[in-house]
Amino acid sequence: MKHLIVKISLVVTIILATGVSTRCQTDPEEYKKGTISEQLNNLEAHTRIYENFRAIREDIFQILKKNINDSLINTKRRINKLASVVAILNSRIDSINKSIEGTKNSLEEMTRTKNSISILGMEVNKITYNSFMWTILGILITLLVIGYLTFNMNRNSTLKTKKELTELQKEFEDYRKRKNLEHEKMVMSHFNEIKKIKEEKTKR
Repeated sequence: MKHLIVKISLVVTIILATGVSTRCQTDPEEYKKGTISEQLNNLEAHTRIYENFRAIREDIFQILKKNINDSLINTKRRINKLASVVAILNSRIDSINKSIEGTKNSLEEMTRTKNSISILGMEVNKITYNSFMWTILGILITLLVIGYLTFNMNRNSTLKTKKELTELQKEFEDYRKRKNLEHEKMVMSHFNEIKKIKEEKTKR
């Protein structure tokens, strides 16, 4: 009889602890703003752990699930957008490289000509002409450097975003598995306790 009272008290304590933990969670509206990290920190701050179990209200869990999915979708969109930008920059770099190659060929050909060059029937001084061409080459090289730096920055941003997305997906999957396991353990624990109580009553 004394053992039965102890078991009943234990079950009541677990139920009360779960209820207190659930009431301690903030209003669901609090989980509709801020970053995913801030929302998880808020959830951690407003829920209690009892015997390695943390109870989360279903509505708050669904809000967090939706927010994480939305964040993943937005991140994928950003990655796709950055990939488009990278493709455009690659095309521009190829075009600039072709222009530079053509300019170099023209310069090499001009160095083999006379001091005076006929352009559209006009005689142009070679030094002036070369200066003009080198200026264009300098501008093209500058554009190439700017294009390369922009491409590199976008590439690094894309890699960082992909890494963050992978980490976020792994974190959410681990979190989901952990919570499912905790829930299953809690259900089995309650079931076993109720079963033991029923067996005790049957014996009596």
